[in-house]
Amino acid sequence: MSEVYVSTDIETDGPIPGENSILSLGSVAFDANGVEFASFEINFEALPGAAPNPKTMEWWRTQPEAWAAARKDPVEPKAAMARYLAWVDKLPGDPVFVAYPLLFDMMFVYWYLIRFCGRSPFSHSGIDIKTMAYAAMGSESYRGAAKRNMPKHWKPPRNRHTHVAIEDAREQGRLFFNIRAALREQVAGTEAGQKGTP
Repeated sequence: MSEVYVSTDIETDGPIPGENSILSLGSVAFDANGVEFASFEINFEALPGAAPNPKTMEWWRTQPEAWAAARKDPVEPKAAMARYLAWVDKLPGDPVFVAYPLLFDMMFVYWYLIRFCGRSPFSHSGIDIKTMAYAAMGSESYRGAAKRNMPKHWKPPRNRHTHVAIEDAREQGRLFFNIRAALREQVAGTEAGQKGTP
């Protein structure tokens, strides 16, 4: 297996790492054919010296079930990241971080990996699902390439963003492979058209 696609979702208590903390992390590993073969989930204790963002906590009060899931059996951050790094390192291929949005999730995970483990097994390899959708939809607006505007057949049958990290990671991974398939069909159609041109 040359590459492993690690669809990842995090839940946090604020917008930036260091000042705010990861609450929960979920990753689902897929092979190149889109078959899930491993998963990882863990909840975190807050970073020492960090503080929850008031606006984020106001939002969390509207999500009691997800909050309860993210606060069950939290682990100290260094120990949590050591477990995560060991899991990623055992995957049978080069890991590629996949997220929606990549900027937010990978920013936190990369910061935690470097801070507590000294390295990132992903290096700088990451795929933003929304950017893929933007390309596949031929959208004039990046912001217009939101999930609500995506073709229904791209979305997994039970596509519901629960804000439970492992559930969202799994659904987003399936979305990633559906969009990748659409892009490949477009490329194949373009190549077929070029071959048929005199």
